[in-house]
Amino acid sequence: MACMIKIALAQQDFLVGDTPGNLERIISTVTAAREVGADLVVFPELALTGYPPEDLLLRPGFMRSVHRAMAALTEQVHGIDVVVGHPWMQDGERHNAASWLRDGQVVGRYFKHQLPNYAVFDEARYFTAGTEPLVVNLKGCAVGVLVCEDSWEAEPAAKAKAAGAQLLVAPNASPYRDGKITDREWMFRERAGETGLPMVYCNLVGGQDDLVFDGRSALVTGAGEIAALGPLCEDALLLADYDPASGTFAAHDWPAPPADEMAELYLALARGLRDYTRKNGFSDVVFGLSGGIDSALTLALAADALGPEHVHVVMMPSRYTSQLSLDLAAEQADALGVDYRTISIEDSFEALSHALAPSFEGHAVDLAEENLQARIRGNIVMALSNKFGWLPLATSNKSELAVGYSTIYGDMCGGFSPLKDVLKTRVFTLSRWRNQAAHDDAAVARMGLAATAGDADAIPVGVIERPPSAELRHDQLDEDSLPPYDILDEILHRFVDLDWSIADIVADGFEEPMVRRVAGMVLRNEYKRRQGAPGTRVTSRGFGRDRRYPMTSGWRELGDA
Repeated sequence: MACMIKIALAQQDFLVGDTPGNLERIISTVTAAREVGADLVVFPELALTGYPPEDLLLRPGFMRSVHRAMAALTEQVHGIDVVVGHPWMQDGERHNAASWLRDGQVVGRYFKHQLPNYAVFDEARYFTAGTEPLVVNLKGCAVGVLVCEDSWEAEPAAKAKAAGAQLLVAPNASPYRDGKITDREWMFRERAGETGLPMVYCNLVGGQDDLVFDGRSALVTGAGEIAALGPLCEDALLLADYDPASGTFAAHDWPAPPADEMAELYLALARGLRDYTRKNGFSDVVFGLSGGIDSALTLALAADALGPEHVHVVMMPSRYTSQLSLDLAAEQADALGVDYRTISIEDSFEALSHALAPSFEGHAVDLAEENLQARIRGNIVMALSNKFGWLPLATSNKSELAVGYSTIYGDMCGGFSPLKDVLKTRVFTLSRWRNQAAHDDAAVARMGLAATAGDADAIPVGVIERPPSAELRHDQLDEDSLPPYDILDEILHRFVDLDWSIADIVADGFEEPMVRRVAGMVLRNEYKRRQGAPGTRVTSRGFGRDRRYPMTSGWRELGDA
């Protein structure tokens, strides 16, 4: 008869390419799990290399290092079973594998069946699909192994059950996007409905370039109900008891993730920013603080992700900068306790305007002079970055990047763009949420948010309430150049995220001239986005690896679309 099984889920962050460091962390975690009496410890998909290793997999030297690391790990495993994800070469083919290790031996090796090749995934480029199930006996219980996408399709789980599995263990590297937990819940119900098998779902955590992995590992009953859900964007070694006789789980004090949608999104953005900064060797960040909503939210995120002492902001006023902008920027910097300085661009603007005057003679002042100011500011931010080794942040949001309402080599310049996948209306919603959280001491402590001075808001209310403006000419407002953001964002969501045609968007109640105008701006500005900084993907269609439009194209979808 099967006995009670204690399972540890290593919901942890593994740096892509750092095979020696990941091996060391895996061995340390195996030791910790064994010391608390775990019978089995499960690691995420490709934990040994981090996910996604991309074209590192094509380097023979990299794959040789993986094989050496797996041999070293196998020798270290005693007194506990280990399921660990890693790439593997066998018979001249590369596989996305999960190995079951026990007492210095490989009990079994599973090759992922379903290789996702959509959105942000390119696994068909690197791997050959497996076809055989892996079922291992653990204390009298037959445990089947799946790897990530295998959980989303019926066949791999069905094969495991046919091979005798009574419990499924699934290492994952499933990146965050809004609505992902709802989709996972659907998947859990589908697999359980087909097989009746409970599942241990162990997910990766941490930021990797433009992806962020949210963790939220899960224990799922044979009825498809979530018995326990791990924390959001937090590293954890999660313990649970599984009773094969009843098919039930008992989680050991799992910290629950936040239920609030904005808290979830905010924490994912903060984790993405923190990990990109730290993993690329930076301790501090620098960017322009304008007194506007985008740079204000970026400041709050940076202070929360890195600590206020690691954030440097610079106000760069010109003749068009209002006193309100100056006051609001200083107010926020003071409230969050970050390094703040003012560097005027007026003299630089005058000098460049004078130098360009002979070439511009006879032409009216227009966008060229506006963009000149933005590029001067970009130069200042980059100079501070070069001098002090700070990572420069771009502060543009998804709405602006979509329609090209941003200046290439100006406000777009930077090494990372935290709001790249956040529409403008969501920028406002997140800012209001952050202010509410600032006055909730429990939330500040629980989520690791930076405290504000006294009763100050994290983002001044004046920033949230003022009409958005680039302040590159007198009395300028964003809506002079763009549709109102509440309408613009609805059109962008349909055209960019959902790939709706112009005709479909018009049929959904939007004015055709406006839809055509917005679609045209999106398509004309692909070249800008291609040169922009990476930023955390939080929607189903970010401007990055999962949206690959040609820069040079005669197609405009402005006819019968």
